[in-house]
Amino acid sequence: MLTGRQLADWPRYLSAGVLVMVRISGLMVFAPMFSSAAIAPRIKAGFVIAITVLLAPVVGTLPHARVELDMASLLGELAVGLTFGFALSLILETLMFAGQMLGMEFSFSLVNLMDPNSNIQTPVLGQLLSWLGLLVLIGAGLDRSLLAAVMRSFAVVPVGQAVMKAETGVALAAMTGGVFLAGLQLAAPVIAAALTVEIVVALVGKLSPQLPVMVVSIPLKTLASYAVLIGSLAVWPAWIERHFSALLDQAAKLVAS
Repeated sequence: MLTGRQLADWPRYLSAGVLVMVRISGLMVFAPMFSSAAIAPRIKAGFVIAITVLLAPVVGTLPHARVELDMASLLGELAVGLTFGFALSLILETLMFAGQMLGMEFSFSLVNLMDPNSNIQTPVLGQLLSWLGLLVLIGAGLDRSLLAAVMRSFAVVPVGQAVMKAETGVALAAMTGGVFLAGLQLAAPVIAAALTVEIVVALVGKLSPQLPVMVVSIPLKTLASYAVLIGSLAVWPAWIERHFSALLDQAAKLVAS
């Protein structure tokens, strides 16, 4: 129930609610799970409004909060949400890139599916690994960790005080470059197994020219790649959790800097 002081300061709480909504809305653009096209827009809107109603009376009274609706405060709040969402979306881009590299080893380089989130053709293994990543994030409760980190950001960076710096953009660009290295790390065991099979078959083909190398190498490479991939999937959930937490910590540092 609202007190008399809260009723008297309702314009301040309304302005704080708008700033909170802008920050949370920026998160919904890129963040894994929350940006999924499978979630209806009205559900996303209801979720943002519910969080806004809960947080606005609190964040508006925090020390150093500048509850003013101007261009600087709106852009700053949007930048905070986009920083969190974009940084954490890199985990799915890493899995997508790893799936694209693995697809070449499995002879799936021409097999693509329509991604409902981006409306572009994506590798079938990339889609599979992205779904695996989402299942791991939900099963580990990292979606709640993301929301908790965003809520803590209101204490670290009060509403109206956020500023998008050039250093933040440079850091995000550097994190984007890390997608290629991380994807290569995930796909490295399968690539190494496929390369080993190709070398062995090539050597056997040199010793026995009658051996149909092209006929034998493709199924052997595919079977070896599947075996290594299935074995390596046991360590993937821990890798996904660790890198998601690292990205979340890095995003929090960028916002607080």
